Amino acid sequence: MAKVNDASCNVECVERTEELRYLILGAQREGARAFAELLRKARLTPAQAEVLSVLHEAERSLTVREIGDLLVCEGGSPSRLVASLVDAGLLQRGSREGDRRAVELSLTQRGRAAAKKVRRAEAGLHDWLATALDDRDVPAAIRTLRTIVEGRPAGNAIARRTGTTTERESRPPVR
Repeated sequence: MAKVNDASCNVECVERTEELRYLILGAQREGARAFAELLRKARLTPAQAEVLSVLHEAERSLTVREIGDLLVCEGGSPSRLVASLVDAGLLQRGSREGDRRAVELSLTQRGRAAAKKVRRAEAGLHDWLATALDDRDVPAAIRTLRTIVEGRPAGNAIARRTGTTTERESRPPVR
């Protein structure tokens, strides 16, 4: 039976959740470093690579807003990110049929070649992750991380891209 003023459970829980927080941050940082290294030869940042991947996966032109709705790496409007890819000759702007106000973005020939390099870098990152985790660890990690991001902007973007879960309204973090 627990003592009335025994805070050991609370301290243990706080320490474990704090460790979880730092492990998530550390895993994200190490994954980002590994991915950036794999992209170095292509001279792309991970954020730029994600835009190219989104357009490559879509197999059609998208507006800046549509791209932004699918990005995990970039919150808010990706206008500057997209502009850097247009300036680099990897994306081209065009008008949307039926709506002259909407600007669509599509991959140029150089952009398609860069998207293939991104695919190779992603495959390298996936291989690295596969060596770090065994087949039993992956589903448990996915369930845990989905629970954390569900209903949040990054989780909603992942759900839209993968079609794996239903998107819910964004909710504030639990306190």
